[in-house]
Amino acid sequence: MKRWLGKAETTLGNHSDRLNAINIFPVADGDTGTNLYLTVRAAAHAADAAVPGHPDGAAHAAPDPTLHDVGAVLAQAGQVAMEQARGNSGTLFAVFLCAAAEPLAGHTRISSPLLAAALNRAQIRAWSALSDPVPGTMLSVMEAAARAAAAVDSAHDGDDSNQTLGLALDAAVEAALAAVVRTEEQLDALQAAHVVDAGGVGMLLILDCLRSAVLGEELQSELLDGLHGYDVQDPHIHVGMPRDEGVEVMCTISLSPLDAAMMRQRLDEMGDSVIMSQVGGGADAAGLYRWRVHVHVLDADLAVALIRSLGEPTDISVSELAVPRDPEAPAATVAATAGAPVDATVAAAAAATVAPALAAETRNPDGHAR
Repeated sequence: MKRWLGKAETTLGNHSDRLNAINIFPVADGDTGTNLYLTVRAAAHAADAAVPGHPDGAAHAAPDPTLHDVGAVLAQAGQVAMEQARGNSGTLFAVFLCAAAEPLAGHTRISSPLLAAALNRAQIRAWSALSDPVPGTMLSVMEAAARAAAAVDSAHDGDDSNQTLGLALDAAVEAALAAVVRTEEQLDALQAAHVVDAGGVGMLLILDCLRSAVLGEELQSELLDGLHGYDVQDPHIHVGMPRDEGVEVMCTISLSPLDAAMMRQRLDEMGDSVIMSQVGGGADAAGLYRWRVHVHVLDADLAVALIRSLGEPTDISVSELAVPRDPEAPAATVAATAGAPVDATVAAAAAATVAPALAAETRNPDGHAR
C-alpha cells in the first residue's frame, strides 16, 4: 500500500500538466492534475508516517499491530487526504481511499475478494458523496473497475490466491481504461472538445499504480496511448473555454447528522458540485461528526456565512474558478483559518498574489516528480 501511494504520487506529479490541459468538466479551471497530485501526495506521506523508520525519524517504542493492518494504514492515509483534499477530484479520491480501507480493516494482505469489496465500497461512497453525481467522470471509472474486480472474484469463487488477485487487478485496470474512453461520449462538453475526462484519466493512473505495486510490475507505458487530448503536443483545451464565474469553497466542520443534511440541502440550493463526506470514525462526545465540505458558488461570503451558522469550520479555503488566460500562471487561492472572516477585501488581495508554480515545487531538474 505504501508502494501504491508512492507510485501514484510520482505518476500524478509527472502527468499533472497533461491532466490540467484537458480539465474542462465540471468547470474548465485546468487544475484536476494539480488537485489530484496534492491530495495523493498527502495520502502517501501519511502512509509513510504510519510505519517505523520514517525519514522524519519517527519510530514506535513498541510493535504496533496496526502497522501490519492494510485497512488501518489506508484509513490513516485516507483521513489525512480528506483533511487536505483539493478540488472535486482530490476530494473524491480521498472519499475513495477512506471507503476502500473499511473492508480491508484487520487484514495483513490484500486478495481478490478483498479488492472487490474495497473497490465496490469505494465507488458507492464516492457516488453518494456528491449531491448531483454525473456519469462520464472519475465516478464511472471507479464503478467500472469495481464491477470488473467483482466479476473475477465471482468467477473464481472467492479464491484468495495471488494469481487470482493479479487477474482481478488486470481486469480492473482494463475496465477503467474502457470507462475513460467512454467518458467522451457521455458528457456533451467532452464530446464537443474531443477530449476524455481528466479526473477519469487520473483515476486510471491511480489504479494502474495499484496493479504495479501489488504485482511488482512496471506501469503500463502504453496505457494512455490514443486517448483524445492526451498527446503531449495537444493544447491546453481549458484555456480556450469560457471563463467560469464564482469560487470553490472547502472546509472541515463538525456537525450533527441533521445539521449535515441541512447544510447539504442549502448548499445545493446555493451552488453546485457539492461534496460532503465524513472524516474519520464515529461521533465525538457531543454527538457531532467531522465532515469535509466542497462547493462551487457565486458568492463566497454567503457560503461561508451559511457554514458558520451551523458550526465552527476549520481549514476554510476559497479559490477562484476562473482560470488565468496564461496556461503557465497558477490560479489564485485564498485560505482562512477558523474564526477569520472571508470577505471581498481578503479575496481581492489574494487574487493579486501569485502562488509558486506546481512544477517548481514538485519536479527535480531531470523532470521527475520529487
